[in-house]
Amino acid sequence: MDHFPTNWGRPRNDAFDAYGTYPIAQHPRNAVDVFADGVQRTQQPIVTGTSVLAIKYKDGIMMAADNLASYGSLARFKDVQRLHPVGDYTVIGAGGDMSDFQYIQQMLEELVTEEFASQDGHTLGPVEIHEYMSHVMYARRSKINPLWNSLVIGGFKNGKSFLSYVDLLGTTYTASTIATGYGSMIAQPLLRKAVEGNETTLTEEEALKIIESSMRVLFYRDARSINKFQVATITEKGATISESRHLETSWSFAEGIRGYGSQTQ
Repeated sequence: MDHFPTNWGRPRNDAFDAYGTYPIAQHPRNAVDVFADGVQRTQQPIVTGTSVLAIKYKDGIMMAADNLASYGSLARFKDVQRLHPVGDYTVIGAGGDMSDFQYIQQMLEELVTEEFASQDGHTLGPVEIHEYMSHVMYARRSKINPLWNSLVIGGFKNGKSFLSYVDLLGTTYTASTIATGYGSMIAQPLLRKAVEGNETTLTEEEALKIIESSMRVLFYRDARSINKFQVATITEKGATISESRHLETSWSFAEGIRGYGSQTQ
C-alpha cells in the first residue's frame, strides 16, 4: 500500500496539493516504509503454556508438562505437546509462547539433521543442546519477550543424567529439580523436599508419584493448567514421551472454603 497521499492522485494544481502546501513534497513511488525493518518477533505472546517440571532419579530424568495452551485467559488448546525429543537421549520442555517453541523445534531439527549428515561419529547430547540453546536464547533476547520463554533440557549420555534450565534473560543452571512458570513458586518446594538428597535411590515409580502429586497441586492452584499431561523419561535406553495422562482430582474440599480458609461454622 502506498502511504503517501500525494501519490494517490494528481492534484488539481501542480503547484499546490489538496492541503494547500507548497511546494508539493515529492516521494518516489517505490519508497520503503521506515518501519519495514522493525522487529517482527513476538513481543506480546498470544498462545502460551505454563509450567514444566523435571527431576533426577536413580535411572535418569523425568519431565512433565500439561497439554494446555491458553489463548490469553481462555483455555483454548487442550492437546498441545510441550515436550519435544531432540535426538535419542534428550528432551526439551517449553513454557511460554508456543509459536516461539515451534520455531525452536524447527531449529533443533535442522541441527540434528546437520549433525547426522556430517557422519563424524559424534552425536548431540543434552550438554551440547544446553550450550547451543543458551547461546541462541540469549542472542535473541531483544527479539522475543523474555518474560514468556523458558526451556528445560533433560537427557542422558555417557552414563550420566543431565538436567538444565535456559531462558531469555540469560539464566542458565543445572539442578536435580527444576520447575518453570507458576510451578517455580508452587511446585519447586515440593520437588526439592522429595528429591534432593535422594537422587541416587529414587525409583522410576517413586519419581512418577512425585511428578503426579506436583502436577495435581498445580492443577488446583494454577488457573492456566489442566489435568491432562505428558511425562517424559530419559534413561540409558533412550527417551520416551508418554501418551496424555489424566489426573484424578476432587473438588469436594472446596465446599467448606469461604474467603481465604475453611470455615468451622
